[in-house]
Amino acid sequence: MKPMLRALAIVRTASRYGLDEWLPASRATPLVRLFKLFSPTAKAHREQPRGVRLRLALQELGPLFVKLGQVLSTRRDLLPGDIADELAGLRDQVKPFDSSEAKAIVAEALGKPLAELFERFDDEPLASASIAQVHAAWLPDGRAVVVKVLRPGIEDRIGKDIALMRLLADGIRRLHPNADKIRPHDVVAELETTLLAECDLQREAANASLMRRLWQDGAELQVPAIEWNLTRERVLVMERVYGVPADSIDELDRLGVDRRALAAQAVRILYRQVFRDNYFHADAHAGNIWVDVREPAKAGFIALDFGIVGQLSEQDQYYLAENFMAIFRKDYRAIARLHVQAGWMPAHLRLDELEAAVRAVCEPYFTRPLSEFSIAEVIGKLLRTAQKYELTLQPQLILLQKTLLNTEGLARTLDPTIDLWAVARPVLEDILRTRYSPKSVVERLRARWPELARDAADLPALLQAFLVKQVQGESDIRMRSEDIARLVAVSQRNQRQLFALVLGVTAALAAVALHVFGAEASWRYASIAVAVLAFAAAWPRRL
Repeated sequence: MKPMLRALAIVRTASRYGLDEWLPASRATPLVRLFKLFSPTAKAHREQPRGVRLRLALQELGPLFVKLGQVLSTRRDLLPGDIADELAGLRDQVKPFDSSEAKAIVAEALGKPLAELFERFDDEPLASASIAQVHAAWLPDGRAVVVKVLRPGIEDRIGKDIALMRLLADGIRRLHPNADKIRPHDVVAELETTLLAECDLQREAANASLMRRLWQDGAELQVPAIEWNLTRERVLVMERVYGVPADSIDELDRLGVDRRALAAQAVRILYRQVFRDNYFHADAHAGNIWVDVREPAKAGFIALDFGIVGQLSEQDQYYLAENFMAIFRKDYRAIARLHVQAGWMPAHLRLDELEAAVRAVCEPYFTRPLSEFSIAEVIGKLLRTAQKYELTLQPQLILLQKTLLNTEGLARTLDPTIDLWAVARPVLEDILRTRYSPKSVVERLRARWPELARDAADLPALLQAFLVKQVQGESDIRMRSEDIARLVAVSQRNQRQLFALVLGVTAALAAVALHVFGAEASWRYASIAVAVLAFAAAWPRRL
């Protein structure tokens, strides 16, 4: 019953602010028309500009809808300018709650009167967002800080919206023909996890602390220091930093900041966060990303609000990087193959058909001017196209796609002519070159040596059992593709490649062991040579 009441409240709010005017006439239901009659403020709202009406409606509907508006505000390529400008106000201009409530929450959370904790605490908030609001304060030693305070009752409001979304997910699961691929409940669960994580300010402080450590030189990205002794689940205190919002173009131009260099820097930072650190700021709109203008000629970014950060599994990170590189090379066959190898798509699909679909998506983008090329848009269209070929939607990739859109939107705001391809490709190539260099591989093997040594004793028995099965013809091969004849033709080659791979891994482990235990160089070199030859034999050929 509660989700249904929430749904009616959403319809009523949309009607009261005149948002039904944006729907096709056939969808203006009698229920919406009825709400118009009994909404006394509807006429007054309808006289306001459309962007203002949308912003007020989203703000009234709560944090889930405010988050949606924040994401849309960065997509000026999709929205008219007047609407994007108004939605930008949702970043830090949501109606604040009373400062007396904020002070009471801080005192209760920290267990002391405010006068003992701060020399001064400003009543007027610096910013007010959907989840929390921020007040300026000064510590007894004179240092300036900001105090972030969670909104009262925010968890209940999020719970109501999530309950409604679960109801919608149930409907999708029952009615949508591809529900098992869309996995609506997984998407809702991911959104719930993300929003509830934002309600834990101690967790946000930990996110900020790690990000600060990863970018400790502060040259390209500055992260405020956390005051851990004054931070709790509902209160976060951090160093106060000063800067200009990244979309304040007139102010940046007045100060003489090189916006083109800054836009390229934003793209480089994102790719390093995703593919080097595997830890990225996933709410990077202009309200959370400022520019440090103390030295305009060396302007860098300041990151704020770490309630949402993202990480990928090692496998997804690898396959995503390889997909990006394949897009840069226009290697559509590789993109299709990588989607299957990553487990994002079923293995029985014909690669030639998938390759043709990928080519149809990507090729038009490479005929556009480079200033219009959008990596995030290409990735999004590939995912939508792949749904037709039984794509299993990966919730962990949704956050990254949103982050790509945000960052590209920010970069294009700073420099509308930026060539995202030219900026991103060398960064990604350098990261992959470093990550998969022989030195890095040896370092990772050395870090995992205790685990490998523990399992190495079982390797000869496993290898013997595998070889016995091969000789006796007892290997189990499950064929799901309609093109069985083609799979049978390559099955023997696959078995040889698998044997070569096992032999290569064994020889590589032997080389590491011989190096660790100081064996003669000739034995080490012989093991390395065997490993190289085996891996070369196991390397997958073009299908």
